[in-house]
Amino acid sequence: MPATATATATATATVQVAAARVHYDRTGSGPALVLVHGTGSGGSAVNWGGLLPRFTAGHTVITPDLSGTERTTDDGAPLTVEGLAAQVIAVIEDADAGPVDLLGFSMGAPVSAAVAALRPDLVRRLILVAGWAHTESDEYLRNLFTLWKQLGTSDPAAFGRAVAMTGFSRGFLNAIGREQVELLIPNMPPTPGTLRHVDLDTRIDIRDLLPRIQAETLVIGHAQDITVPVENSRALYAAIGNSRYAEIDAGHVAFFEKEDEFVELVDEFTLAP
Repeated sequence: MPATATATATATATVQVAAARVHYDRTGSGPALVLVHGTGSGGSAVNWGGLLPRFTAGHTVITPDLSGTERTTDDGAPLTVEGLAAQVIAVIEDADAGPVDLLGFSMGAPVSAAVAALRPDLVRRLILVAGWAHTESDEYLRNLFTLWKQLGTSDPAAFGRAVAMTGFSRGFLNAIGREQVELLIPNMPPTPGTLRHVDLDTRIDIRDLLPRIQAETLVIGHAQDITVPVENSRALYAAIGNSRYAEIDAGHVAFFEKEDEFVELVDEFTLAP
């Protein structure tokens, strides 16, 4: 479907994927960089809104909003990694952008890894940020996401506080101060879409797909990550053949805490010959 340009030089489009009408934006110029958001119904705007100006000078940036977000509609069925990967694949094909550089953050990391494994023709380089390969056999992740599910239905305020507390490092929270920390609390409310993402988080398992990834891969771990401990990123790196590893000394949302370092890593990897 043709995209509609706006005054800000951002093109907006939708593509039908099974029961979902998937929304995506496209902006900038240069090689295509697809950014896949993590958990939360705010989707791409919450994850990537502040970073877009840093990337659009050297990239055509494509930001899909997957099922569970406010901008994409579907039938409300339980989500799967393969189903969300199909949505990213459809966006890349609809935008006629492949092969792309594909970056996935948090929940978006296993989804992006699945895209690279299932459609290697569409992915030139792959970046997995604060991701993980499986939940059920990891007692920390299983309990954390189960706690999020329970808080999301029983105590929305506590859910927001728990997500903010685990999303950022202690040093960052102390540096920005109480007023700014309190503003973070409602940033990811436990909407039905967010809780569908959290439910998927409890069921992630892409271990069988990792050996199929052919794209040159950069895995970025976050040393102070309390949401998805850094050992998970190190395990992804060990499981993907053509990969390299970098680590940022920050919490889960490292591109908020250390934006310059994050952008430099991504640009160095994607803009290299």
